[in-house]
Amino acid sequence: MPKSPLALLLLSATMLASCSTTAPPPPAEPPVAAVPAPPAPKPTFGDYGVDIAGMDRSILPGNDFYSYVNGTWARNTPIPPDKANSGAFDVLQDLSRERTRTILEGEQARPESKIGAAYAAYLDTAAIEAKGLAPIKPWLDRIKGVTSRAGYAALVAEADVNGLNVPFGAGVGQDSKDPERYALQMGQAGLGLPDRDFYLSPEDAKLAAAKAAYQAHIARMFTLAGEPDAAARAQAIVAFETAIAKVSWTRTQSRDADKTYNKMAVTEFARIAPGFDFATYFKGIGIPSDQVIVGQPSAITGIAALIRKTPIGVLRDQLLLRSLDSFAPVLPAAFDTERFAMYSTVLSGTPEQPERWKRGVDYTSGILTDEVSKLYVARYFPPETKAAADALVKNVIDAMNARIDKLDWMTPETKIKAHAKLAAFTPRIGYPDQWRDYGSLQIVPGDAFGNTLRANQWSHRYNAGKLGQPIYRWEWGMAPMTVNAQANFGLVAITFPAAILQPPFFDPNADPAVNYGGIGAVIGHEMSHHFDDQGAKFDLKGRLVTWWTPQDVSNFNALTGKLVAQYNAYEPLPGRKLNGELTLGENTADLAGLNAAYDAYHASLGGKPAPVIDGTTGDQRFYLGWAQVWRRSYREADMIQRLKTDPHAPSQQRAWIVRNLDPWYDAFKPAEGETLYLAPAQRVRIW
Repeated sequence: MPKSPLALLLLSATMLASCSTTAPPPPAEPPVAAVPAPPAPKPTFGDYGVDIAGMDRSILPGNDFYSYVNGTWARNTPIPPDKANSGAFDVLQDLSRERTRTILEGEQARPESKIGAAYAAYLDTAAIEAKGLAPIKPWLDRIKGVTSRAGYAALVAEADVNGLNVPFGAGVGQDSKDPERYALQMGQAGLGLPDRDFYLSPEDAKLAAAKAAYQAHIARMFTLAGEPDAAARAQAIVAFETAIAKVSWTRTQSRDADKTYNKMAVTEFARIAPGFDFATYFKGIGIPSDQVIVGQPSAITGIAALIRKTPIGVLRDQLLLRSLDSFAPVLPAAFDTERFAMYSTVLSGTPEQPERWKRGVDYTSGILTDEVSKLYVARYFPPETKAAADALVKNVIDAMNARIDKLDWMTPETKIKAHAKLAAFTPRIGYPDQWRDYGSLQIVPGDAFGNTLRANQWSHRYNAGKLGQPIYRWEWGMAPMTVNAQANFGLVAITFPAAILQPPFFDPNADPAVNYGGIGAVIGHEMSHHFDDQGAKFDLKGRLVTWWTPQDVSNFNALTGKLVAQYNAYEPLPGRKLNGELTLGENTADLAGLNAAYDAYHASLGGKPAPVIDGTTGDQRFYLGWAQVWRRSYREADMIQRLKTDPHAPSQQRAWIVRNLDPWYDAFKPAEGETLYLAPAQRVRIW
């Protein structure tokens, strides 16, 4: 134990005194008690990082590993009334939001602060109410004044610049086949409901009810805005969007990187989609380009044809609706309440709207992301957390490299390229090393609507300005306050914002096994995305190019087909099964990431056996850490929507990926006949 400073000082004084023969002896001093070392910091959960109290040991791990780890938590933890679902991610997001609130409230005291002005204006509901529809009226009048199809194309461009959802989604992004350049890109859009199936499934009572509620919502929004014939106009909009849904690609089709890369001359594009004046539209959005990459060509052609035959009044009305819905949070409360009732209560089952300050934090962080982020990381992301995460990333990369060498389905020549791609990875931890400049964004105190409109326009100009510029490799597209992680195929990057590097994902005071099962598996997940069924189509430079041999592809598809079948069989709600094709990329990444993290954990032991803690082995704690991070409860409406739109499996089924891993069987000894048990030959082994 190190001596206290006082003890050292007394020892020095005694030694000096003994050197003198004339000085009288010093007076007796009482003995100084040794200062005990401070206790080691405890993990956030339990004694080693696992929430033992949240487990349900009456459930066999082999019957439902998720509920074994999280069952008591799930029974005793209601979903908050302002959430559609709730779990580990939300606990951290709530913490992040509270911390950000402290920052924003401090900024309100600084008259020159854009952050403070934007936040205060959003919170000033009395001022918003007093202005009524006056701030948005010029834009609504602009929409109503369009009477020709040529005028409609210019109007759609203006709406796009203003941040509205229009029938086509256009913007500037990295060219997948020429990743050192930006390109104009376009994809299908135009739906007000979450997915085409909501329009096209009359036999599904829940989806049909949501469609009917959407039509009623449109009518109510028009009535609130003082528009006549609201019911008939709402019906016409829904009929138009139903026709759009019929020509739209499914989400499974739209996740295919090859099929969604269709580069062509703008003149050729206009020729194959003659129902809409794209020349006027492209000019209006201010992105000059002679080429465009089209995501879903047949859908764009179909939507253009629908526009040509749809009455101009219906086209205008759809933009009126989009305007009222998009700007509802900064319009009078009746609009905000009605929008919440449709998009949060009907579609997600959320009973209560979050408090205004919570929405204000999200709003301000959204329009001034990097300005808020700079303050957040300075206060809440210590350098030692970044250093520890860097070390974990390195260990998982090493483990993935070793796994590549052991693959029996990948050819030797492809393994060489896979190692090179791993070596090219850019791990991004905590926050970016460069920030965007918001100097040209005007934030006016007390002008919530104007601030929102100008922020949308600024964001559009910022995106459009990338064309012809070097790739912004420093740009994340994800704020440090976000509890999430990301794989970027074009940049060959993996990103872990500051807010996710906290318990239960990462706790520097927890047992390493728990951290490797938590954030280690998340790191491996994002890393392995670069080798999933879509990420594997991008090489070490981020180019969409074939670098696997036909044999590799054939072998890989045979294995992933088994994973698709496994997840197709899961039924999170009675009569509603998972879509194994839609969730394939995420399920593959879970499988690979967990394998790599497991190997990295064992490598970190340096050949020594893991300690037994509270009767648990290191391997058991590793898998407990994995299942713990996925604890989440869902409202029924939210689950229905997710099964149609989310490429991730629900949390329970994500935890079940362990049934494919041999070490899990060794750790928990599930018996043949238990629900999750798979015979060795049935286990999916990809990575």
